[in-house]
Amino acid sequence: MPVIESEEHKALRAAVAALGAKYGRDYLTNAVSSGRHPAELWAEAAKLGYLGVNLPEEYGGGGGGVSELSIVLEELGAAGCPLLMLVVSPAICGTVIARFGTGEQKREWLPALADGTRTMAFGITEPDAGSNSHRITTTARRDPASGDWLLTGRKVFVSGVDTADATLVVGRTEDARTGNLKPCLFIVPRETDGFQRRAIDMELQASERQFELVLDDVRLPAGALVGEEDAGLLQLFAGLNPERIMGAAFAIGMGRYALARAVEYARERTVWKVPIGAHQAIAHPLAQAHIELELARLMMQKAAHLCDAGDDIGAGEAANMAKYAAGEACVKAVDQAVHTLGGNGLTREYGLASLITAARVSRIAPVSREMILNYVSHQTLGLPKSY
Repeated sequence: MPVIESEEHKALRAAVAALGAKYGRDYLTNAVSSGRHPAELWAEAAKLGYLGVNLPEEYGGGGGGVSELSIVLEELGAAGCPLLMLVVSPAICGTVIARFGTGEQKREWLPALADGTRTMAFGITEPDAGSNSHRITTTARRDPASGDWLLTGRKVFVSGVDTADATLVVGRTEDARTGNLKPCLFIVPRETDGFQRRAIDMELQASERQFELVLDDVRLPAGALVGEEDAGLLQLFAGLNPERIMGAAFAIGMGRYALARAVEYARERTVWKVPIGAHQAIAHPLAQAHIELELARLMMQKAAHLCDAGDDIGAGEAANMAKYAAGEACVKAVDQAVHTLGGNGLTREYGLASLITAARVSRIAPVSREMILNYVSHQTLGLPKSY
């Protein structure tokens, strides 16, 4: 994998940064406070080809991969206006459909995901399953008379369901040979009968709301199943690796934004005879934050490269590491940025205080740092499980 970015990637990074600068954090903050989706930014990003940069050219995408899409999200985040649905709609759902979807599913969804006219949410987390995907209880069974699927279960913390045209739901079907339940993915249109949603009252303020879903014998046609019924975990991980990589991009962008605000302040704020940034007690922690964000980006780029190369196993390890490193670096960068500004760091004028809560999400979602440490200790180091 290349360590230095290609000229194409540098150009993409610069172009997206320019788009982000046009909107900025004030735009996103106003969208959040008014309870609306950042539709103008989403539409312009789509028009410029950024939303579908990872999707196949034959379906209206840019023909790139998660490497390119992660650049888009990181640079928008660094400008203060990240788009959370980039993680879900083109990265998770678009990747899964592009790799495993039927011809009809690709034709119906990929062009619309690429041009931003349609979005798709992703439902995997359940109230009683948490990080244990083996405890997912949302089940799908065949109606022998019609061949339809009947989907029943609950999901929580599903982003953007109210605006998404459909949700890619992770359920489980019974293996006829063993009787064991195995994961499968279904496209559930928003207004399908029996598909109910309830907004979760979050302390975290974001333009995309979180929802609990209830599926009560939701009837879906046979064509709602994405990929093969027997593919199981392969299809699921094909979506989870991009999710972790994009989660890292989100965190790195947020950390860069906070760090840039702190550096700007430290250059200008003078208390004694020199700017406070001249003092090592201020400068060194900011330098450390920059180093840790850069290191996290390198691991993210490695994970994206492996993902785009089709190495799902290698990408799984790297994507988990990237998400862990980015989450830790983001939290430290935001904390140090707020601390650098002192009392000003908690004012609305400087716009950093709200990032304290947002940065914590990067440690929790889409997978907690403890579960990543479990993954690395078991899968990489070969240590025994404690559960």
